[in-house]
Amino acid sequence: MERVFADLEAGVRAVEAWRDRLDAAMSTEMFGTLAHDIERVTYVASTLRGYATLWFSEDTANADALSFQQRVDSRLADAQNRTLFVELWWKALDDAAARRLLSAAGDMGYYYESLRRFAPYTLAEAVEQAINIKDIHGIRGITTIYDMMANGFTYEFEIDGEKKKLTRTELMIYSRDPDPAKRAAAYQALFRVFTANKDVLGQLYKYTAGDWHGENVTLRGMASPLAARNLANDVPDDVVEALLEVCRENAGVYQRFFHLKAKWLGVKKLRRYDIYAPLKSVERTYSYADAVRLVRETFSRLDPELAKLADRVFDANHVDSQPRPGKDIGAFCYGVVPDKTPWVLVNYNGRVENVSTLAHELGHAVHALLASGHSVLTAHSSLPLAETASNFAQMLFLHVLLDSDADPELRRSLLARYVDDSYASILRQAYFVLFEREAHKMVGEGSPTADQIAARYLDNLREQFGTSVDVADEFRWEWLSVPHIYDVPFYCYAYTFGHLLVLALYQQYEREGEAFVPKYRRILERGGSMSPLAILDEAGFDVRSKAFWQGGFDVISGMVDELERQSA
Repeated sequence: MERVFADLEAGVRAVEAWRDRLDAAMSTEMFGTLAHDIERVTYVASTLRGYATLWFSEDTANADALSFQQRVDSRLADAQNRTLFVELWWKALDDAAARRLLSAAGDMGYYYESLRRFAPYTLAEAVEQAINIKDIHGIRGITTIYDMMANGFTYEFEIDGEKKKLTRTELMIYSRDPDPAKRAAAYQALFRVFTANKDVLGQLYKYTAGDWHGENVTLRGMASPLAARNLANDVPDDVVEALLEVCRENAGVYQRFFHLKAKWLGVKKLRRYDIYAPLKSVERTYSYADAVRLVRETFSRLDPELAKLADRVFDANHVDSQPRPGKDIGAFCYGVVPDKTPWVLVNYNGRVENVSTLAHELGHAVHALLASGHSVLTAHSSLPLAETASNFAQMLFLHVLLDSDADPELRRSLLARYVDDSYASILRQAYFVLFEREAHKMVGEGSPTADQIAARYLDNLREQFGTSVDVADEFRWEWLSVPHIYDVPFYCYAYTFGHLLVLALYQQYEREGEAFVPKYRRILERGGSMSPLAILDEAGFDVRSKAFWQGGFDVISGMVDELERQSA
């Protein structure tokens, strides 16, 4: 690591040597050399950040890992500030000079085009440097404290008459238990802990939202807090608004499903505790070896070459699968730099949803490997397309299971589970963003209490579910338990975007068969080397229209129709 820190310092000094040589009339050859110097610094910085993040995710209570992460954050902020002058110079160039120099950027071109999108919102060098320092010791520290608290919580839960302390991952297994009392008890145990910490966690959220609003709206002059995320994603505001509007208009699709599920479960109305309840009283479990086999089969069904890419992750032993106290409670794939095999973290407990999650994260890994021919500056896709391969893998996995068993009851259970999961990644995520928009507005206009924010969240839930689900009062505190709204504001619509896009892609795959595969691979191979809309235009998808997004809901509605026919 000391050698890596030395490499970072050498790279930064090489960039600093350009300060007096920057000129709109510089040759394209000179700009190409400068771009490669920036690329070198980015590669080393990404390596350090990746190591720090992966180590901390293993055990968020590890003092050495936290100390190293803080050291990396500090050094990277210093490197960013010392090289910031290049970015500011580039943003200030006139369009003609920028177009001329871009010809020398090669695969890094879209990165430099993207920087210029931020030109109207860029501040003076000293102010930008102050913001970088502030982020490390301010907002980054706040979100780290949130992660340490949330990942360190344990939950008291009674199992067979014995009270045990469980991690969140272990606890939420019971949110899908056949026993309705256990489902309710799991959520109550979760919210008992978060409610006990609501004042601190609520204050951390207000700082998070306030920092986002203060920097992006007050200082930079962006139109809204959500517009700041849209700009980073390179997705026009009107496209995101169309996506959110269609989600709101189609809440009834899932409400219809929840009414149907209540009938299957023999109750008049679902409780919020019950929305992920299984339809079969006995859940099939899968060993980790079986899960790996099923994931490999999933990718092989589409393209054996994709299965080989997934194998690289398993063969490199880059999957951290076992739940344990202090480990990051979620699931993620981290493609640190293009020439390294990605790392995957999951919390595997043998349920079918755990296998699906493993397929999801390996989808991310396959995406990263397909895009690995690009520069470190353009390999990572934007957030809206980052969920494409992962959600497509889950859709393939569903069909692997459907085709492997002819039992009608199992098929109904699998199809219903998919609708459950699609609710979680489409409508639920869209409503998180709708809530964030309201919460950020509240924070930007004043100083709301945590209880006032919670009341707004409860209104959000009741709009989602309408008359189809009874929502217990403790769910007003659910937002405290959602890491994304702290760590990456407005991230969640990427899940909605990605899942609805995948429904359209899968329809095309069913129509075209093998002819679809090269077009699908091309979307993934683009990585972040083009804007998301340009990549989708190239593939023949117009996501600017509400009709496109409605098509995804039509697929889900068709699934609900089929389930209704089976239940008639």
